[in-house]
Amino acid sequence: MTIVWLITGLVVLAAGAELLVRGASSMARMLGVTPLVIGLTVVAMGTSTPEMVVSVIAAIEGRPNIAVGNVVGSNVFNVLFILGVCALTRPLVVALDVVRRDVPVMIGVSLVLWLFALDGALGLTEALVFLAGLAGFLAFTVSESRAAAASGTANEGTVAKGGWVRDGSLVIAGLVLLVLGARALVSAAVSMAQALGVSEAVIGLTIVAAGTGLPELAASVVATLRGERDMAVGNVVGSNLFNILGILGVSGLAAGGPLPIDASIEAFDLPVMVAVALACLPLFASGHVIARWEGGLFLAYYAAYMSYLALASTQHDALPHLSLVMMEFVVPLTVVTLAVVTWRTARSRA
Repeated sequence: MTIVWLITGLVVLAAGAELLVRGASSMARMLGVTPLVIGLTVVAMGTSTPEMVVSVIAAIEGRPNIAVGNVVGSNVFNVLFILGVCALTRPLVVALDVVRRDVPVMIGVSLVLWLFALDGALGLTEALVFLAGLAGFLAFTVSESRAAAASGTANEGTVAKGGWVRDGSLVIAGLVLLVLGARALVSAAVSMAQALGVSEAVIGLTIVAAGTGLPELAASVVATLRGERDMAVGNVVGSNLFNILGILGVSGLAAGGPLPIDASIEAFDLPVMVAVALACLPLFASGHVIARWEGGLFLAYYAAYMSYLALASTQHDALPHLSLVMMEFVVPLTVVTLAVVTWRTARSRA
């Protein structure tokens, strides 16, 4: 039955993603709003609904490791796995606004979360700061979109009779299917993980994060295949912002007190999340395209991250060897690669 639920969840997620992207794309055209803005807001928040449900319930039930690990793991999954898969499918065009505004905001928010985690918990005040930040970001994004539409720089759309009802129904149906599919998938995956005796922190960072991140994966891949590549990138960046500001903000309130953050997440996984966010800036700025080789690089890093978590959870004998390879070869090579990409980008614009 567990395998059946896994397969069912995947099928329902794919159907929900198709409906959501189709409805959101049509609404964007009718509103005269760019697909990027729709991806940053409606699609990002909609596909993050499973993360919201899982983290809030975990916080209420006193399982903070799942609540926090789900968010941190999802953000790593979104960038490394989802953008990696999408870029391998088709090179992704990155809008200038993403490089200049949205990625720096994502980096800043990630750094703030790391700062808030240094005392080992997310307090009520910090949760309210996150929610206020989300409200400010959404207000600014919508305001910028309306200004662009007023100046004629956004796509002008035509409102077809019955279009709002049809597209709104597609979006709602897509979101419902995404939530149902994610619940089936995560329930089956968590049952399998618990049977293997894996800790809640690792469950949150891996199976729950990847499971609840599948709506973003499905929506971004479908958007890429449908030619809405701005929406695919906007969905990932917007989801990462919403995961921290919205989900941790609400989870911090729902916890009824400080939301504890596991020491292992603070020491390792949060720095990884920040590093992944920082890596986006030079790669996205290099010609405003995420090339296939960059997508492959992202996937390789995600595989290495998952391998590290798996070995660390079991204290496998191979863990020291993997750590040595990562610290003495992979990390320096990455720093050099990013430095070269940044230098070439700056030189081409000089």
